[in-house]
Amino acid sequence: MVKILYVEDDPVNARLVRRMLSDSGYELLETDDGLEGLRIAAEQIPDLILMDVNLPNISGLDITRRLKSDRKLTHIPVIALTANTLIKDREEALKAGCNGYLPKPISRVELNKVIDTFVRRS
Repeated sequence: MVKILYVEDDPVNARLVRRMLSDSGYELLETDDGLEGLRIAAEQIPDLILMDVNLPNISGLDITRRLKSDRKLTHIPVIALTANTLIKDREEALKAGCNGYLPKPISRVELNKVIDTFVRRS
């Protein structure tokens, strides 16, 4: 079963994505804390990480940089999720090591397309 780690501090967004993925057959691991996301990633080695960029205390991009600097975790695709939709925000996410970028509000079609793309690659 495909494991997806979802790091999101907004309960409304978390509920929305959970609902979108509930009938897709994925094992969904969730946390609202970036550092907890690092711990879960190291323990569970998910197939894909959906990372909110704007987390409290530490940004999702900083967490992504840490993930990508860990030899055990660097292969895991990270998809940035953000309400920031400027081109420079997308470029910053990719520069931090994100493999993809989805603007909020998230579309079910786009979310499934991105997941299918990166899960097949890994």
